Amino acid sequence: MIDWPNVTSAAQLAPPTGPEELKRSKCVLGLIPVVYYSALLCVGVPVNILTAVVLSRLACRTQKTLYYYLLAVTGSDILTQLFIIFVGFLLETAVFHREVPALLLQAVSAAEFAANHASIWSTVPLTVDRYVALCHPLLHRQISYPERARRIIAAVLALSLASGVPFFWWSDVWRSSRAPSALDAALIWTHVVLIYFLPCSIFLVLNSLIVRTLRASHRRQQGPRPEPAGGGCQEDAGPQRRRQRRLGKTTAMLLAITSAFSVLWAPRTAVVIYHLYGSSVHLDWRVHLAYDLSNMLAMLNTAVNFFLYCFVSRPFRETVRAVLLLPWGPGPRCQRGALRRQPAPAHASVSSLCSGKYKRSQRDGGGQMSLQGASHVV
Repeated sequence: MIDWPNVTSAAQLAPPTGPEELKRSKCVLGLIPVVYYSALLCVGVPVNILTAVVLSRLACRTQKTLYYYLLAVTGSDILTQLFIIFVGFLLETAVFHREVPALLLQAVSAAEFAANHASIWSTVPLTVDRYVALCHPLLHRQISYPERARRIIAAVLALSLASGVPFFWWSDVWRSSRAPSALDAALIWTHVVLIYFLPCSIFLVLNSLIVRTLRASHRRQQGPRPEPAGGGCQEDAGPQRRRQRRLGKTTAMLLAITSAFSVLWAPRTAVVIYHLYGSSVHLDWRVHLAYDLSNMLAMLNTAVNFFLYCFVSRPFRETVRAVLLLPWGPGPRCQRGALRRQPAPAHASVSSLCSGKYKRSQRDGGGQMSLQGASHVV
């Protein structure tokens, strides 16, 4: 989050004459933030739009709640890039130099915080959904469906919008020379709890349970397995292994998203707390520099998810190729193969499937023996 002043006064626009203005810290990065945010916007917005198109196709085709939650994360990242980077930094600061009405600055500040909270808290339902899918699969089949996912996403976005309203009174850490007041401390702590400590605690607990469940399942698979009696089905473990592999990939995607957020947002959280209790951004150029760099690092989180999805998910990569009309995609052969593979009925058990295969094999073998016997008679 880039924190900009909520008020514009004549004293801020006048030449520095007072002792506080003479001691004000300078931005040592110069035009580097302008170039960085412009490049991030030019790359991040098209990439996130492509991600939204791909996830929309996957969600419509598979009806999986995973893609609906990922689509909500992508949409929130686009809003964050538009409000914080484009409106907050490039337009208000780099173009208009903060010479806009104070009410507009305050409204944009509240919208920035709301978009930021939506971008972060959209990942929480995704984490909960993956936890239920891995640790309680039967419950997940009952409660996880697209309509419920859409309602949960709408509730998260509404709460994020409401949580941005108090930050209408967020103070200017760049130009305010006074010590932080009680209101400033309350807003800063509310901000760091909402955007970092609380979601990271949820990610840590649920991801730990997910990893523990996967390890226990892997140990059970590595253990000795008895041979099936009576010529049973030997292919039982195949679908189970494929399911575990698929769940492992979705878990890797979830861990990549949450780990990237935790790493990229940690410096900014530490700098904001240090500004509250240590040196001020307004007076110390080193804190000013750390705040600039931490903001740049935090905004990088809005543009990395596409590359994480491509690295982890093969369906995502194939859909990207289809959207971009690349000739080196899987082609129609993959689709024909998918059509040939008919899924088993949902109510059929593994034992019934195996017994059916065994009976068919016996019937085919008996038919061949009868033909051979008939040839001998002839």
